[in-house]
Amino acid sequence: MVENLTPIVVTFVVYLIGMMVLGLIAYRLTDNLSDYVLGGRRLGAGVAALSAGASDMSSWLLLGLPGALYASGLVEAWIAIGLAIGAVINWMFVAGRLRAYTEVANDSITLPDFFENRFDDKSKSLRVVSAVLILIFFTFYTSSGLVGGAILFESTFGMDQTTALWVGAIVIIGYTFLGGFLAVSWTDFVQGILMFLALIVIPIVAILDFGGWGPTMDAIRSVDPANLSLFQGAGFIGVISLMGWGLGYFGQPHIIVRFMSVKSMKELPKARAIGISWVVLSMTGAVMTGLIGIAYFADQPLDNPETVFLAFTQVLFHPVVAGILLAAVLAAIMSTIDSQLLVSSSALAEDFYKGMIRKDADQKELVLVGRLGVLAVAIVALILAQDPDSTVLELVSYAWAGLGATFGPLVLFSLFWKRTTRNGALAGMLSGGLTVLIWVAFLKGGEGFFSLYELVVGFVVSCIFIVIFSLASPEPSQEIQDTFEKAKRMDKGNIDE
Repeated sequence: MVENLTPIVVTFVVYLIGMMVLGLIAYRLTDNLSDYVLGGRRLGAGVAALSAGASDMSSWLLLGLPGALYASGLVEAWIAIGLAIGAVINWMFVAGRLRAYTEVANDSITLPDFFENRFDDKSKSLRVVSAVLILIFFTFYTSSGLVGGAILFESTFGMDQTTALWVGAIVIIGYTFLGGFLAVSWTDFVQGILMFLALIVIPIVAILDFGGWGPTMDAIRSVDPANLSLFQGAGFIGVISLMGWGLGYFGQPHIIVRFMSVKSMKELPKARAIGISWVVLSMTGAVMTGLIGIAYFADQPLDNPETVFLAFTQVLFHPVVAGILLAAVLAAIMSTIDSQLLVSSSALAEDFYKGMIRKDADQKELVLVGRLGVLAVAIVALILAQDPDSTVLELVSYAWAGLGATFGPLVLFSLFWKRTTRNGALAGMLSGGLTVLIWVAFLKGGEGFFSLYELVVGFVVSCIFIVIFSLASPEPSQEIQDTFEKAKRMDKGNIDE
């Protein structure tokens, strides 16, 4: 617990009030469901890129990843390497094609909506199955953020876990409930800047405190030379598992929805440059924070490795600066939970309620259902987060794998293989999601192959099923093929047709 709490409390209060004000402003600009779940496709490059990064990384970037490096050394950096590669590929190849395709495919505003329109699925099966899987895995993902919030408030203010969970949840639910996508994107833009600065400042100050780069590396090596080895303790399967995290990028609805929301194709090159730079530099900062922490806290090891970032803020900085840096952790948590709640609520409103229950529901009714969905998913996530043994990294790992294996292969095949069919899409989603569930429940934990990260297994299985079932089905209609080519032309030319 921090000794001088007043500056930190003031910083937190000012920050939270600012986020709620943005939520209220966005509330006045939200008239229909497209506004609520996609911001009416009017985000600029900077907001789209930074909000994508902020909603992507969450508390995992400031707590989970530095904690993994602090606990195990540089070998855990393979996660960051895999994620950086995945993020670059996502921005370079997926962003433009998805932005174009969701527009020409009947102006799709959610991922399930896109799948239904992309394959002209009159049965609604793609929409329903994808919405169910989104709700399952996002509930766990949201819980990871709430656990991160609990760690922050426990470490900083000495709160008990239950109180900490509710304090953070009330604010996040508040502005997501009110403002929807615009509130989430605007606040994520601010939070993305704050997270970036925090992850750059802390390693630099810590290195200077040691006397430079050389003395810092020597201090880490003196604790254990293996700390600076990329391969110590990780065989081939271990490296593949860690790098396999990068495969998850293609199937994260809360990230790729930002690609869909950019106001024009001409904005994408700028958004791509900002987005890639943010991800690579931020993850480098997170890796260095955890690695330097090994030496910095060698005499008094931390009880919880995931508090290494928090510990640095308290020992290196004045309480006012520490308050700003700790607000960055809260920003990371809020920026991801709000996006996940929004995607979950859109699945309930657009894909269940409108798609299956009331097809003639008006826009105000759908926005209300979306807002109630935010509350429902948040309550279930809060219940899951009550488990005292939950860690940020474990919950994120499971949810990331589930979403990545369920939707990642299908997103790629939908965008780049014209021969993909409705049956292939359905088989790919189900096989990917079920493989992750079965692998974690019954197979993971053994030696060799059975220690492989469930995302890698599920991703490969899903790809195989998509190809087999697509080739076993009749070719897509000419109309579907024409739409595919139209999206391809828009993407290649970075134009709006």
